[in-house]
Amino acid sequence: MQANTAQLPPLLDAVQLYFDSLYYCDTDMLNEVFHPSSSLFDADEGKLFVEPIDSFSSDVEGRESPASKEQIREDEILAIDILSPLSATVKVRLRAHRKVFVDHLGFVLTENGWKIVSKIWHLEMEMADA
Repeated sequence: MQANTAQLPPLLDAVQLYFDSLYYCDTDMLNEVFHPSSSLFDADEGKLFVEPIDSFSSDVEGRESPASKEQIREDEILAIDILSPLSATVKVRLRAHRKVFVDHLGFVLTENGWKIVSKIWHLEMEMADA
């Protein structure tokens, strides 16, 4: 299927909103980019962990933001796969304090723009204290 390149800038804006929401621990931004029915998944502990977006948003709200520590931004897009004109997956890497995560974000284009409907995340590494 031919990718619709016109959809790429709004998708990239949504990814940037995701990065910003976690860098600033801003739940308004977070709740804007995630679909209200979305969930997050992880299996790093050897069993499946599932968290609804409301729970994740509460977790983020209680965190100390990397911005408040003046941490240098380390977030990047590793891959984009446009599945259809209305769906895409985006693989990203980002750092929050000492932890580096790789996330696979499932996006769907809604009447309100690109929304994350699923997130599979993996703790890639935890850095030693400086």
